[in-house]
Amino acid sequence: MGTLTDVPGIRVGHVQKNTDGWLTGVTVVLPPPGTVGSVDVQGGGPATHETDALDPTTLVRTVDAVVLTGGSAYGLASATGAQRWCEENGRGFAVPGGVVPIVPAAAIFDLGRGGNFSARPTPEMGYAATAAAAAQGEGHDVGRGNTGAGTGALIGRGQYKGGVGTASVTLENGVVVGALAIVNALGLPFGATAQPAQPAHGAPLNTTLVVVATNAVLDGAECKRTAAASHAGIARALNPSHTLADGDTVFCLATGAVALDRSDEAARQVSLVTLQSAAADVVRLAILDGVAAADPVATPAGEYGAYRTA
Repeated sequence: MGTLTDVPGIRVGHVQKNTDGWLTGVTVVLPPPGTVGSVDVQGGGPATHETDALDPTTLVRTVDAVVLTGGSAYGLASATGAQRWCEENGRGFAVPGGVVPIVPAAAIFDLGRGGNFSARPTPEMGYAATAAAAAQGEGHDVGRGNTGAGTGALIGRGQYKGGVGTASVTLENGVVVGALAIVNALGLPFGATAQPAQPAHGAPLNTTLVVVATNAVLDGAECKRTAAASHAGIARALNPSHTLADGDTVFCLATGAVALDRSDEAARQVSLVTLQSAAADVVRLAILDGVAAADPVATPAGEYGAYRTA
């Protein structure tokens, strides 16, 4: 089924804590320098950082790292650590005297699931996850299930464990499209049995976070459109999705190694539609992979079963 790191140059690092009241973590996607990016948020309860900078109409076109984190809005502090790593390594938007790393972030709600509401990702965890990504070799395997930002993820109104999933596809023109998902959804996979009327573990505060990456040449607007199209993969995988209680967010990264056919407008449209359709497909597969890879967990706050054994 492939992984996000099948896109050449893309690296992923995870850091997590799951003892002493902790059940949370951070996942960092580290693209090669010069990668163009954008984002599309369609959930009703997002927790995000620096997403406005990825609007195609703004000054900056490139992304230095994407941080996916637990801890709800508190966990967005982990982006500071990723930014510090990027600055130390000379990655960022050049300004007089140095660089300003562009590090957007999004968080899932997992507060208190390990038993301690105050156990949430820190800048140090963001730094460590970024360093872990940088240390990985080309095309490395990506951790799945209860790792990184998926450590405290749940699905099905808090009934089952969610987690990290990933998938990729290679198109006939050599374009690779990959996705990584943090599945922390109100819903369950399509075809699942009916959900309980009330949440099993507190209020239904959720979010599915996705990073889609490709080696194609895309501009900021095309990345934005691809991120939007990729939300179809969330809707195909989870029922319900994009609710008021979900902060569903998709980032799109384009490394620019493979040119699309833009010989005329018809060819351009075919190229983009094909790529965006593939993006939605791999998002669906990544989400289902995250659900299948998640292991059951028992903490002082509750017991969360594996959906695959339900």
